[in-house]
Amino acid sequence: MPLCAGEGGTLHWTADLDVDCDGRPGPVCNAASGPYFQATTAWNGSDGRPLSADEVPYVVVPGPSARWRPAALGVTGGTLAVLVHGSRVRYAVVGDTGPVDVIGEASYAAALSLGLGGAPQAAGTQDEVLYLLFPDTRVRPVEDPEAARAAGRARVARYLRETAP
Repeated sequence: MPLCAGEGGTLHWTADLDVDCDGRPGPVCNAASGPYFQATTAWNGSDGRPLSADEVPYVVVPGPSARWRPAALGVTGGTLAVLVHGSRVRYAVVGDTGPVDVIGEASYAAALSLGLGGAPQAAGTQDEVLYLLFPDTRVRPVEDPEAARAAGRARVARYLRETAP
């Protein structure tokens, strides 16, 4: 999957959206929800605990490899992420890492925000989702969807001004 760099270091790609249910166990995402559940995320919330896939809209980026070094690009926990699916635009954070050869994964909460709900194993989509990462923007606190929304609206407005012809 091609990963592209845009204006101001913005990173973007299109991929499907598989649901990540990792993190602090909740009513939907927990050890009973699937065989791959892990009670951790690569980055924690401001309280020091793993993020909750039930509550925090987050995206999963591939783990570091010879081809992809997220830290070198400024991508870390709390980096602002924007997801676009159809006419829906939703704001999230980078919250977890996955396999080095997989891209196109987001938390259950992120899938729900895009209207891609259902049981964790059935949520998500094979349709294209646009993922935008803004390494110059961190959301604080990382687990607050309203903070992501506010930061996202401001940053996207700036991005559109910067890229307008």
